[in-house]
Formats: sequence, structure tokens, C-alpha cells
Amino acid sequence: MSDRTSTNRSHAKRVTHTTTKRRTAVSKPQPKKEAPTGDMVRLVPLGGLEEIGRNMMFLEYKDEIIIIDIGIQFPEEHTPGIDFIIPNVSYLELKKRNIKAILITHGHYDHIGAIPYLMEKLGNPPIYAPELTKEIIKKRQAEFPNSPKPIFNIVKPGDECKLSEYFSVKFFEVEHNIPDSVGLLIDTPIGKVVNPGDFKMNYDKHGNLRHTEVWERLGKEDIHTFMLDSTNAAVEGRSVSEEVVEEELTKIFKRAKGRVIVGTFASLLDRIAEIIKIAEKLGRVVAISGYSMKSNVEIAKRLGVIKTKKGTLIPLEDIKKYDDNKLLIMCTGAQGEKNASLMRIALGDHRHITLREGDEVVFSSSVIPGNERSVQTLKDNISRQGAIIYDYKMLDIHSSGHPPQDDIKAALKFVKPRYFVPIHGYYFMRWQSAQLAQEVIGMKPEHTILADNGSVIEMRKDSITLTKEKIPSSYVFVDGLGVGDVGEVVLRDRRALSEEGMVVIIAVLSKHNGRILKNPDIISRGFIYLRDNKELLNEIRKRIRGIVGRIPNRQSLDVDYVKTIIRDQIGEFLFRKTRRRPMILPVIIEV
Repeated sequence: MSDRTSTNRSHAKRVTHTTTKRRTAVSKPQPKKEAPTGDMVRLVPLGGLEEIGRNMMFLEYKDEIIIIDIGIQFPEEHTPGIDFIIPNVSYLELKKRNIKAILITHGHYDHIGAIPYLMEKLGNPPIYAPELTKEIIKKRQAEFPNSPKPIFNIVKPGDECKLSEYFSVKFFEVEHNIPDSVGLLIDTPIGKVVNPGDFKMNYDKHGNLRHTEVWERLGKEDIHTFMLDSTNAAVEGRSVSEEVVEEELTKIFKRAKGRVIVGTFASLLDRIAEIIKIAEKLGRVVAISGYSMKSNVEIAKRLGVIKTKKGTLIPLEDIKKYDDNKLLIMCTGAQGEKNASLMRIALGDHRHITLREGDEVVFSSSVIPGNERSVQTLKDNISRQGAIIYDYKMLDIHSSGHPPQDDIKAALKFVKPRYFVPIHGYYFMRWQSAQLAQEVIGMKPEHTILADNGSVIEMRKDSITLTKEKIPSSYVFVDGLGVGDVGEVVLRDRRALSEEGMVVIIAVLSKHNGRILKNPDIISRGFIYLRDNKELLNEIRKRIRGIVGRIPNRQSLDVDYVKTIIRDQIGEFLFRKTRRRPMILPVIIEV
């Protein structure tokens, strides 16, 4: 835990619904009602358990619902053209009157990014979030003027909030790679439930664990269910100390003779602050490329999270005024995103930055699973231009914000829960996390729940059960201004077009006798080059004439029927000839 956040370990206050401008202390709330024997709280993940991202879950008891995080997932190779993937909230939409609060653990988009798209569907319940997280949400919300204005309750570690008749929460600080990250100790009618959000343990540069007071206190709370970030559960060892990262980055920057370009996440504000501090120490000015990173730094500066000397941060358009050895540029796009700054630099499309031989490009981030190919392409493009690349596999220049095995073991030993639900990651990652719980604290397999998105977990005072009930949790795609209007059928068509191409067949038929009046026009896109395949083209036209000629009762043609048989029979013919299945689009014109 950082020195900055450790000052928040003051006497816990109890707060209620507040505006974004002030915090209001109130009298001690009435004791929470206990659940009758046999009653249960439902835990339902809507995302984050079969992917990296789209984190969202809720707790439900009687007519009360508490939501934890509302994140996006970035598009994958099998979702062409999609901007984001968000959770399916159709179940919650029907019960929006029951939603009492949204608890946000930190400001990364995989935990907050879907808020503008879903708040209206959820009835715009109050959001409980730390100051920095609130500001990042507000900044993004400005891009959605038609979305409801969020109602914020600003919280900090140590605060206790009574959310409803049956639910209350205490926020505790966790170490992550964005400031103001909090974990949740939720008091429910069946016991205490812990969700630390994304976290890692804090080590010094010698590998000694430190700042464990919060975890020790959790171990005294008799935790019913522990939900644990499992992204790095298959990674051996412990988290790399940020002190080590700072030392390694300093070495690279110090020996660099020319420009240093650092690619990292826009929301990795702790790392960005470290890099600015190193640059100042070495006499380099810092320029930022990437709207989201620039916005986040401005917010962090305003809140005092990032402090800089006058003249350290310069406009990107002024970089030519400085010698190369006095310049450090920070960019978004270390995951190979096609429109982000680093990729545009690598492709020579950036307005202000052109790579030169001898530039040193530092990837201060790990590769998110699924992005390996795009990151490799990015590195290839940078290397071809003579730049020198450093990444986390070469040197300790990145510390993940997610716990590897030693961190997970430490958390389990501290908390000592009765039941365990691994979250945040693919099934194998969560399975690994479950194995660690069984190995380290002797957790019984039946006390470890490996759920999927949409699973319903029933928690009672003395049991936890994965039911057969399923809540809708399918992908909801955001494409441009459309939310949810692109479904699996549209994606299937996009994949077919990208993989096999398309063939458009335009046939002009007589209304009187159904005969073809002229040679059908054939248009091919992404399938074959027509000029080089005239024989195949003539065969397609011949078969179309034959198909139409064999249709009975052509005087009363059913156009849809004609389209269907042309699509089916020409598709079958092309597959026999080419072993490819292009999309066939028949167009019938009657004259």
C-alpha cells in the first residue's frame, strides 16, 4: 500500500448518500437485520468469469440488490468491428427498483467502462466510489450527454456505509496500479463477504511483505465468502516491487542517448507518476500522446495524486524544441490497439512523432491474454525502423496489478474464509486459484465454487451452493452508437465476410414469363478476382440460368424463393470448386 493511501487509516466514519461535493457524517445506523435460519443471499456474476474484463456481479437478498463494478471488455479477433463488449443486465433491468447501490472498486475501464451504457437500464442508483474513480467516471460520462447524471457517494478506506435495510459495506485499501483502489467488506444477512477487487501484495525491493495490517484485520472478521482476483493464478512467485520497477526504468532512461518512448496503460497512474518523477530527476521533459492518458493525468494532477515541477509536462507539438536526450514521451497503445498512439507511431501515421534509429521504446505493461498477436505486430513495426525495445520479459519494468501465486497464498492465509469463490479470469485461472486455496488453507473442494457468468450461487449461513439456475449473461456489443443491436447473427456474417468474402449475384427477370432477360451480373469482394477467373464466372452464370429455368410456374414467381435456391445451389457449387464458403447475396430485379 502506498504511503499516500496509508494516511487514510483514520477512525472509520459512517456515511450516507452524499453529493459529489461533500461528505456527510450521520449518527450510527440501526443494527442490520439478520436473516432467518435457512435464508440465503444470491451471488450472481454477470461478467469477468470467462474473459478478461467486463467485470460485474451483484448480491441479492429478498427485494434488495447491490451491484459490484460495471466494466467493459475490449473486442477480440472473433468480434470484428465491435468497439466494446458490456454485461447483459436484462435480469437487473426488470428489478431496477430493488437496486440500492453500485460499489466501484477502482477506476480501470474493465470495472467502470460500461456505466454510461447501463445506468438508465439500472434506474440510476447511487454509486459509491473513491474520489479519483469518481472523477474518471465523470470525465467519461461527459461523452454521453443523454445518459443519466450519476449520483455519487465519495468514499475512502475505512468508511462504513449502510446501503439498505440488509446490506452494509466497509471499504478497505488495497495495493493496485491505480490510486484510490479499494476492497469491499460487505455485511450481509448470512455473514461477511469480501471482494478486494483487483489487487496485489506490497513488497519492498528485497522481497519482504509489508503493509499487511488491512489483511490481518480481515482475518479477524470471520469471513463467510472470499472472492479473489485470479488473473495471475497460474503465474508462480510474487509481485515485482514497484521499487524494483523504478530502479530498472531509471537505468534505462539514464543510459539512453536519444528519445525515450514509454508505452503503458492510460489508467496506470501510479506507474505514470513514477515515470514523471524519474524524468524530472534525469532532466527530461515529458510529453503525453493519447487523449485518455492526458485526461487521466490532468485529473490526477488536480487531485494531487500526481505532482510535477513547473515545465516538466510539455505540449506534444513542442517536442521538436528539445534535444532528443532531454525528451521522454509517454503513449497509450502498448497492447497493440490499432488506433492508439503507439501503433500510429509504429506505422508512421502520427502527426508529431516519427520513429528514428536509436529511439528507445519501453513497454511498461504486460500483455493482456488475447492481445499477443497485435503486440507482436507492433513490436515488429517498431523494430523495422531501428528503435530499441525493452519489455517486461527482458527486465523488471512492469509489475502487474493482479496477484501471482505467492500473493494469492498470502491473502488466503490472512483472510481464512469459510468459503471461496475465485473471480476475474478464464476458467483455468480460477481453477488454479481454487487449487491454491485447497493446498494452502485446506479448503474443502465443496467449499470452493467455480462458477461461470450468469451462474447463481446461493449463500446461507452454513453453506454455499452453485445452483443450476442461469441468469442471462450473453455478450452485449457496442458498435458505434448502437448498443445491443449487433447480435450473433450479424457477427457471424462479419466473420464470414472477413474469412471467405462475398459474391453478389444480380439477375434481371421478366415479370411476364420469369425468364432471365440479360446475363446475370456477378460482383466478388474478398473471394476471387473476377478478371483472373472468367471460366468460373461463366460457369456461375450458366448455373443461374439453369436454376431459374427449372423453376415451375414462373409466371407467378416468388422472389424470396428464387433468392433462396440461387443462394443454396451457387453456394454448394462454389464450395465444390474452391473449398470456400463466401456469403452469397442474390439480388432479383423484375421488369
